Amino acid sequence: MQIKPPATRDDTLVGLLSEPRRRRILEWIEEEGSARVRELAAAFQVSEATIRQDLDALEKEGLITREHGGAFLNAQPAQGGQLVLHHQENMDKKRKIGALAATLVKDGDTIILDAGTTTTEVATRLVTRRNLTVITNALNIAVILGTVPGFAVHMPGGQFKAPTLSLSGDNAVEYFGNIFANKLFLATAGVGLDSGLTYPSFADLQLKEAMIRAASRVYLVADSTKINRASFTRLGALEVIHSFITDDGISDAEAKEFERRGIELLIAR
Repeated sequence: MQIKPPATRDDTLVGLLSEPRRRRILEWIEEEGSARVRELAAAFQVSEATIRQDLDALEKEGLITREHGGAFLNAQPAQGGQLVLHHQENMDKKRKIGALAATLVKDGDTIILDAGTTTTEVATRLVTRRNLTVITNALNIAVILGTVPGFAVHMPGGQFKAPTLSLSGDNAVEYFGNIFANKLFLATAGVGLDSGLTYPSFADLQLKEAMIRAASRVYLVADSTKINRASFTRLGALEVIHSFITDDGISDAEAKEFERRGIELLIAR
């Protein structure tokens, strides 16, 4: 799949020094499972030789494996085979958020569940609901909910990404163009008062935009460590969401600013 960079790249992350840039490159590969040298060079606006040096350094740390023209994540085969997501940090916070988010889902709802560890925590708590229609791009969520009697679980087509156990690409975007849902539970890598919703790479931005358009109400589910964290690409301003479900690590000042902007704030305790 050819990634088409949108005009929403966070340009404050371009021209980074080598170590911060390598962290961003690793985030990209952790999201996508792999990356090409030419894509990274274009995104970070550095030479391909510089990117090769970055990838060599990450390989020496044992984080990735170099291949001709790019690199891939070392943990990818184990994750895909065991349906284990890559990001397992802050799970206590994510479980609380998942439990609160699940209370917002009513019997008979049609919902969209984005891929991610926090949305997976939402999914695990929906098995007692009745007659849900669930649309998800996450293979592990489809497995969790697809065997529940009375549930209708739908997935788009697309390219499989092992780190997020998700389907992405143009086919997935087109699929969500024909969907109408009551609620979307959206994941993010970073949520900033100024930077908005940000992600490690370009690939899923159009898919997430399509999910947002397909839902009557958008719930962002993200733990408090992601607040004021900026990743590489920007989906949009905070106003694309209606509600933000997070944990009690959010500061009072941050909470007031979200509410000032008309975003419903729900805190899981």
